[in-house]
Amino acid sequence: MTEWLLSVEGTEAGHKLAMLLALGSAVLHAVFGALQKGRHDPWTSRVAIDSWMALLAAPVALFVVPWPEPQHWPILAGAIAIHLAYKTAQAMAYTRGAYTVVYPVVRGTGPLFTVIGAWMLFGEAFTTTQWLGLAVLLAGIFGLAVYNMLYLDVARDTLRPALALALLTGLTVALYTTWDAFGIRATPNPFTFLFWLFFLSSLDFPLLFLATPLRHRLHGAGPGLLFRGFVGALVAFGSFGAVMMATRLDKVGEAAILRETSTVFAAFIGWLVLRETVGPRRIMLMTLIALGAVIVELGG
Repeated sequence: MTEWLLSVEGTEAGHKLAMLLALGSAVLHAVFGALQKGRHDPWTSRVAIDSWMALLAAPVALFVVPWPEPQHWPILAGAIAIHLAYKTAQAMAYTRGAYTVVYPVVRGTGPLFTVIGAWMLFGEAFTTTQWLGLAVLLAGIFGLAVYNMLYLDVARDTLRPALALALLTGLTVALYTTWDAFGIRATPNPFTFLFWLFFLSSLDFPLLFLATPLRHRLHGAGPGLLFRGFVGALVAFGSFGAVMMATRLDKVGEAAILRETSTVFAAFIGWLVLRETVGPRRIMLMTLIALGAVIVELGG
């Protein structure tokens, strides 16, 4: 598998595979976001997910894939720090604001910052058509956030700090996307970076809860939380792993933008599973998101 992946890197086949991986990541990320929306608070849900991720990734990292070389440990350390900042900012945003408002803002700011970061770090340049596509996609995503903020029942007293935290989370999304792309490209075997990152970056929240008074939130959690954490861990492996592999095979900016179609899939899941209403205005805004992604892809 590793040899085949490396053989298609930078080819047309690699480009198509990266596109499929990014879209698959979008679907899974929408599922991941829905799993964090439930009777358990975002902090507790994240602890359950991370605990399972560490447990499942540890044997693969320790005994299956090659260990990181000395020069790769600082890269992993940087990735772990960025992912901790992302998870903390995301949990704080979800605690203070409605999911339907926070999620689009996070996903909208992420690709914009990622495109800028990919230009600075990897020398990637968007064409005029691709910038147009990005503008259309962002108009749809931020329009969806504004629509939800105006017409849905949301907590107004915590809205401003929630939006500020959502913007901060979007920045950390861009940071981990570009840094992870750097890391997975610097490691000869991409699965080494993937599984060691999954293992090490999943230890922080469980250890934080065990070492502080926050552990009382886990009392009486029950099997429901354990099952949600297990499913969330499997989804996270697919979502984060797919987009990181896509950035190894092709352009970072394009992969990041295709992944942000997760906003469309999140709304679809909300309608199908959570029985949320999706009216014509939201359908129009979601169409803009999908159209923007198509323009970016064709414009390249």
